[in-house]
Order: sequence, then structure tokens, then C-alpha cells
Amino acid sequence: MKLDSSGLQVLSREECLRLLATTPIGRIVFTDHALPAVQPVNFHLDGQSIVIRTAIGSKLAAATRRAVVAFEADEFDSELRTGWSVTAVGHAQAVTDPAEIDRLASLPLPVWAPGGRNHFIVVEAEQVSGRRIHGR
Repeated sequence: MKLDSSGLQVLSREECLRLLATTPIGRIVFTDHALPAVQPVNFHLDGQSIVIRTAIGSKLAAATRRAVVAFEADEFDSELRTGWSVTAVGHAQAVTDPAEIDRLASLPLPVWAPGGRNHFIVVEAEQVSGRRIHGR
């Protein structure tokens, strides 16, 4: 087991992707008017791509077109002091191909927020890193 300088377990890319697939909520980091913005989103991991469903006119949809973004998801147990955190960095792309939109619409990616959410953003996980903390 590889540890970082803080004593946290360094996760492999494969383990990071496996963990991402186990949680439905993450945070996307993007640029909004030249400033960093963070927004919680529900998502689905499709292979090595993070799929987010949003409204076509949303701030997130406008800000992530062909932009480099970061995505983070985690899970922690404060009582046991265990958990993990995974970060992915990659290019965000709005999906415009009707066949691909139909395919993504069939993924288990339920809409949580009210209103129409028929716009899909795909983030290719180009760089992936993660850490795990074990209880004491």
C-alpha cells in the first residue's frame, strides 16, 4: 500500500474509478466570470467519463463547454474516521448528437432538481487521483 506524505493511502486510477461509480453525488469545479465556482451535482460514471444532466440554459451548461474542469466525489464516516476522496480533471463537453443524447438519457441518472434536465455534459477523466484514510 502506497502512502503519501500525510499518511493517506494513495489510490490507483482503477480504484478511483471504482469508488466514483459507488456514489451519486459529486462537485464540479468550473470557471464562472474568471472565478472558480463549485456546484454539487448528481452524476453517473459511464466507463471513464463523468456524465452530468442539467438544464440547457444553466450556468453550469454555459461554463463547461469545452472547458477544463475538476470533479470531486467523496465518502466519509466521521465516527470511524474513515473515508476516501477522488478528484478527476478533464475537458467538459456538451453532448449534441441525438443518438448519444438518447443513450445517455437511458443511463441510471435520475433528475433530482426540479425542472427540465435534458442537457448532458460529459467530463473525460483525463487525470484521476484519490486518497483513502483509515480509522485509528
